[in-house]
Amino acid sequence: MVAELSALQQIINALTGLNGLWAVVTECIVTAIYTSLGGFRISFVTDNIQGAMVVGLVILAVITVGVQTNIDKGLVHSTNLLEASLLGWQLMYILPVAILTNDFFISGFWMRTFASKTDKDLIIGTSIATAAIAIILTLVGASGLLAAWTGAWPGNPPQEGSIAFFLLLKQLPAWVVGIVIVLTVSLSTAAFDSLQSAMVSTGSNDLFRNKLNLWFIRLAVVLVMFPVAVVALKSPSVLQIYLISDLVSASSIPVLVIGLSDKCFWWRGFEVVLGGLGGLLTVFVFGAIYYGNAKNGANLMLLTESLYVDDWSAFGKLVICMVNLAAELISILAGAFVAAPIGGLLWGFGAFALRIGIQWTLAKTRGHQFGAFDRPSPAAPIFIAGARERSSNDEDGEDGDPVNHTKASSLKGRFW
Repeated sequence: MVAELSALQQIINALTGLNGLWAVVTECIVTAIYTSLGGFRISFVTDNIQGAMVVGLVILAVITVGVQTNIDKGLVHSTNLLEASLLGWQLMYILPVAILTNDFFISGFWMRTFASKTDKDLIIGTSIATAAIAIILTLVGASGLLAAWTGAWPGNPPQEGSIAFFLLLKQLPAWVVGIVIVLTVSLSTAAFDSLQSAMVSTGSNDLFRNKLNLWFIRLAVVLVMFPVAVVALKSPSVLQIYLISDLVSASSIPVLVIGLSDKCFWWRGFEVVLGGLGGLLTVFVFGAIYYGNAKNGANLMLLTESLYVDDWSAFGKLVICMVNLAAELISILAGAFVAAPIGGLLWGFGAFALRIGIQWTLAKTRGHQFGAFDRPSPAAPIFIAGARERSSNDEDGEDGDPVNHTKASSLKGRFW
């Protein structure tokens, strides 16, 4: 949410020169009203509109940029964007890890997954979306190169690279800029209401187990908008916001997915929590060692230098040490996006060993059975046909409807 509002503010400032505060406030108010009244269903409607808006924006940008943009060939060589760089090689690892792990935390993705009628529909939908997103991101990503080669970016005063696409469009005729602003606000609104709906769903189902009136949850989400808007207005970089959340997910998701396997039934929430926190601690330790002081180690956790630094702090490095006059190659820690998942896994397995050791000791001293590796017996699944539930022993529903879904086992996970 912070990144969405921060991006909207920066885009309005860049394209119009106006204060983006009122655009942020208006978006928060409008989305809060119609999501409270329409629920998640309205989010599906706006997502369809969003898809059409994205296609329209890309088509408009491609045509107008192709006709109106003039590339300075001197800038093509001076910017060195076509040359190999350390950052380019690092991003081949950082971006897949960051995006893959972060998507696990996006509630909107999970809500749409579970809302799919069948697995086949889900596969078809994700396949179409993957192809469309690949094309759109390629076109939008290439606009960064064009913005640099036309002199639109970094601009005066220098602007964030995350809005290079809109800086390029700013050079187009005023009527094009006007349409772009309308499309941009519509896109931001459609994405923001999905996040609001997902937050309501998460709060109602996961936190309060559907025992609290939904309107209280919606009111709480509205109240959350105030600090979100304040942080968004103060945020220096959209990219930094995403990178911080990516670092948290890279620390916690690897230890989390272990528990998704039936073969790892012995994995507990204790390992997931300690592993995630340990991954972040590992990033701090790496930064403190790499830079030589604890302050810069803490700054690395916040990625205050973003990705655009000419060293291995965002990725990792090997340090050659001499120990007792013998040369040894010692892997110090990887880097922020290497240390996070690896450190998380190491801390997770360390927590697992600690828990097993304590449970084994308690079992021996108290004289009861050591059952940490005993596979639990799952409850029988409940099949759903239409709106009526029935057990797995029933042949067919009274109305003869085919079975499309199954409810997950009612067996709850354990923390310890």
